[in-house]
Amino acid sequence: MNTRCYIALLRGINVGRAKRIAMADLRKVIADLGFTEVRSLLNSGNVVFMGPKMTHKEVRRAIEETLVMKLGVPSRVTVLESDELDQVVAENTLTDVPEPSRLLVFFLTRPRDHALIEPLAAIDWGKEALALGRRAAYVWCPEGVLQCRAGGEVNTKLGDATTSRNWSTVLKLHALTEAVKAATA
Repeated sequence: MNTRCYIALLRGINVGRAKRIAMADLRKVIADLGFTEVRSLLNSGNVVFMGPKMTHKEVRRAIEETLVMKLGVPSRVTVLESDELDQVVAENTLTDVPEPSRLLVFFLTRPRDHALIEPLAAIDWGKEALALGRRAAYVWCPEGVLQCRAGGEVNTKLGDATTSRNWSTVLKLHALTEAVKAATA
């Protein structure tokens, strides 16, 4: 099959006053690139769509360049395929947390990201927790995201090469990918 289901996660979109994008405009930008079944989730740069088989880099570059050219908004884009999101969901060992909105998923995009985070997984974070999958680092932030030392360390190690979403959003994205794939089956 030459058609793939992609997920694009835009970093820093609609957080505060900077990088404001209406989701209808974002969907149009992606559809104008030739992708189909374009659907957004929430107002924070989460998009699921279908398209021809391409590398992550090709999809990322096309979206990043078009965002700047058409909307004047620079944003780092993380691209996954639906099977990779399936893997991220399946590998989470911290699913029993009481508040999924305080469980962050940092998406690992470069080959070296896993090695950068691996030493952090061995640290005793007290009430916090950090688990590592092949494509993601999972960070439990019981006292809140802004107070989370483990999340801060992951963010420091990875810098702007990563983006994170809370577990609730990841599960909604996962369900949306299934709906998009079913619509095209």
